[in-house]
Amino acid sequence: MLQLYFSPMACSLASRIALMEAGLEARYHQVHLATKTIADGGRDFRDISAKGAVPVLVLENGERLTESAAVLQYIADLRPERGLAPRPGDLDRYRLQEWLSFVGTEIHKAFLFPTFWYKDDGSLAKPRARILQTLSVPSAHLADREFLVGHSFTVADAHLAWALLLLRPAGVDVAQWPSLAGYLERMQARPVMREAIAIEMALRKSVPVNAA
Repeated sequence: MLQLYFSPMACSLASRIALMEAGLEARYHQVHLATKTIADGGRDFRDISAKGAVPVLVLENGERLTESAAVLQYIADLRPERGLAPRPGDLDRYRLQEWLSFVGTEIHKAFLFPTFWYKDDGSLAKPRARILQTLSVPSAHLADREFLVGHSFTVADAHLAWALLLLRPAGVDVAQWPSLAGYLERMQARPVMREAIAIEMALRKSVPVNAA
């Protein structure tokens, strides 16, 4: 069985959503990122991944896969009939990779990560100013589209929806971009998305929110 190491409402939420959308069973291991420990037993999470970051997907053969872009595409390819990623060789597959990279670098690491992990001593002024321009890109793209890639839900949507969910606690109101607000509302209306968020919000009560 697949195993996912996650932290509640961190970027690993997208991997949980992908697993559930794909109809794949998995064993979930909660990680306390502040202490780099696994909730069940208090083991050192760095024994699982030297990076000390989620998600970590343990494959059925015991190999471990890290980084959201890789994990999400791997999950999608396990159930190609679900359409969670365009087929290899399709131009839209590279569009999917574009968006996974954009969310991971321009929204997550450039804004959400420093906002939740660094002390605001004035150094966050530049990321806060930059995020407004950054969000204009998916806002314009989604002005006349229901999904990021093609005409159906993909793992790129799981990744962007997670990032948008974290904007409000990070001090950014997504309502400034009507197309993004409407998109997030559509994503949250998906039964799997609602269930995955509810699971992690319940778990989050015991640990601080983070964006690692």
